[in-house]
Amino acid sequence: MSSDVFDVVVVGAGIVGSACAVECVSAGLRTAIIEACEIGGGATATGMGHVVVMDDSEPQLALTRYSRSLWDELAENLPQNAGFTSYGTIWIAADEIEMSEVCRKAAYCRERGIGASLLNPQELACLEPNLRPGLAGALLIPGDSVVYAPVVARYLIEQAQAKGAALFLGRRAVELNGRGARLSDGSFLHAGVVINAAGSWAPLLTAGLEVRKRKGHLVITDRYPGFLNHQLLELGYLKSAHSTQADSVTFNVQPRPTGQLLIGSSRQYDAEDTGVDYPILCRMLARAREYMPALADLSTTRVWTGFRAAALDMQPLMGPWPELENLYLATGHEGLGITTSLGTAKLLVDQLLRRTPQIPIEPYLPSRITKAKAHV
Repeated sequence: MSSDVFDVVVVGAGIVGSACAVECVSAGLRTAIIEACEIGGGATATGMGHVVVMDDSEPQLALTRYSRSLWDELAENLPQNAGFTSYGTIWIAADEIEMSEVCRKAAYCRERGIGASLLNPQELACLEPNLRPGLAGALLIPGDSVVYAPVVARYLIEQAQAKGAALFLGRRAVELNGRGARLSDGSFLHAGVVINAAGSWAPLLTAGLEVRKRKGHLVITDRYPGFLNHQLLELGYLKSAHSTQADSVTFNVQPRPTGQLLIGSSRQYDAEDTGVDYPILCRMLARAREYMPALADLSTTRVWTGFRAAALDMQPLMGPWPELENLYLATGHEGLGITTSLGTAKLLVDQLLRRTPQIPIEPYLPSRITKAKAHV
């Protein structure tokens, strides 16, 4: 059995783990990456790839804003097939009550220096003529982008390897302890720190970690250049994303550089089956057609499902796990793992190297979970 020694072992080569790996090795840490299946698999391969500033809470805003700025810096170095494109996001208000919330969001963003523009019904129809008439208006966030995250994960791993990181592909971690990681073939990677970035599977490697799988469906169409110009979301998306109980569907559609449209979204807890849930899928598509009736005339090419890793309080877990020395977490990002991956990596390495972070790390520390349990 082999015995290798590293400063850091990263478990998982999805977008979060890949970002952590390249950040660690760039900081001069001897780094290993363990990936059981494929680079950029799991939630990375099945998500929409929306790089977005979200403002549902101050911690969420801080992390998504910080991470979006890191994506903008990385974009010029990404391969062309990563598809990084700044389409901007439009949050749609269906009625005057939702429009008042859009106005609040606009003021909130502007107060924090985030570009945001209110759209009246005529302006909205001009930007997105395939939306149904009668909508109250919208909020445009022009700085948001989309990206094909599996390509980025592979790019980041290649960058990490070029800087000396070791990749253990097709090797499954079966045990993480304070000294390193044991693999399924019996070998052991000794490390000063282990980062559990295994997404929905993270609890299998960390006893007591409460991260739930949250199933989602996506549909992609054939190529229809010019049909859609921005990422579109209904205002109810935030309520759906932060619900911790009921199954839900919301209107969410994204243009791809290929001319295809990616249609979402659905959220289900306690659904372990990877198969398509046709009642949920039908609800999701019906919701999409309520906002864009012309979607009914488009051909689809594929439907798939994936699992988001959701922490109980809907904030990601980034930092040391209090119940096991030298174990760090990078999971629980729910639907924002792609957006927040680069920020997650920076904040983790800031902690490892005792650097001052760009944003406060306290809201994301796993210790908040164990403290909450102690008070129950």
